[in-house]
Amino acid sequence: MIPEIFEREALLIGEENLKRLMNSSVMVFGAGGVGSFVIEGLVRGGIGHIIAVDNDVVSITNINRQLIADTTTVGVAKTEAARSRAIKINPAIDFVCERVFVTPDNAGELIKRHMPDYIVDAIDTVSAKIAIIECADKLGIKIISSMGTGNKLEPERLKIADIYATSVCPLARVMRKELKDRGIKRLSVLYSDEEPIKRADGSAPVIKDNGRNAPGSISFVPSAGGLIIASKVVRDLILTKK
Repeated sequence: MIPEIFEREALLIGEENLKRLMNSSVMVFGAGGVGSFVIEGLVRGGIGHIIAVDNDVVSITNINRQLIADTTTVGVAKTEAARSRAIKINPAIDFVCERVFVTPDNAGELIKRHMPDYIVDAIDTVSAKIAIIECADKLGIKIISSMGTGNKLEPERLKIADIYATSVCPLARVMRKELKDRGIKRLSVLYSDEEPIKRADGSAPVIKDNGRNAPGSISFVPSAGGLIIASKVVRDLILTKK
């Protein structure tokens, strides 16, 4: 029996594919600008099991670009805000919250604990991104990684490609070198070929946020990126034979 909320999707992809999605698990690292929209796309796309990993709480500066952020969720853990929203959409969903700051030391243990069918990396820390990607590669788990969406204004410039086919994106440049040094031969990423916005003096528009440099960001770029990633995950899962 197909849940009524997914009847229109079943018309599009077929009941067997929808059942496959309902039995699939996706681990999403990061529930912010990109990650919150990834989670939304997956929940509404019929994914039955989601593990959200994020240590942060919603702040008022998140409201302009993060789906889970509004005046009622400020101060709430992002994973809990995402879970609350997911259950309102699909009460039958299995949604696990991991309120953890991801580091190279714990990334592998987190992944091995849950062994998802697919991983989405939507975090900012390069060392943690690399650890997640290395672990996924060793375990043979499909993964897509988000590159930078900050300081960008053109969502139509977002695309999915192999990391070694990327250009322009400063984060992708760093990741290409680091992954090549570690022998990672391929990685699906979301990136933008738009040149980052700069101030008149040539510097990047950044502010200090929890001791880190945070780029400028707007409502429609991270959100578009998150939904593009969700579409890739769903399409890969229904095309993968189990």
